[in-house]
Amino acid sequence: QVQLVESGGGLVQAGDSLRLSCAASGRSFSTYIMSWYRQAPGKEREFVASSGGNTVYADSVKGRFTISRDNVKNTVYLQMNSLKPEDTAVYYCAARGKYGLYWGQGTQVTVSS
Repeated sequence: QVQLVESGGGLVQAGDSLRLSCAASGRSFSTYIMSWYRQAPGKEREFVASSGGNTVYADSVKGRFTISRDNVKNTVYLQMNSLKPEDTAVYYCAARGKYGLYWGQGTQVTVSS
């Protein structure tokens, strides 16, 4: 079982930056594929970025967002630069491991124009 706790969301203006954090409990963090997803009001949850064997980004955030992880602190980060109003969403952290897929509770990011 893995528990994930996101933090770092907030209200910012277009062009600003935010860094989200996701702290994971449990062992074997380094073996998990860690990802960020987001869900805007009225829309389906969508992939943002992942960090495993490879680092992958959605086209909509490529060049603006950076995913990174600290396997000592059991934490994954999402650095978000040049934020746009369309980045407004609840951001979720996900951990995919040998025994399943785990989700955090989400953190709200709101970008005003």
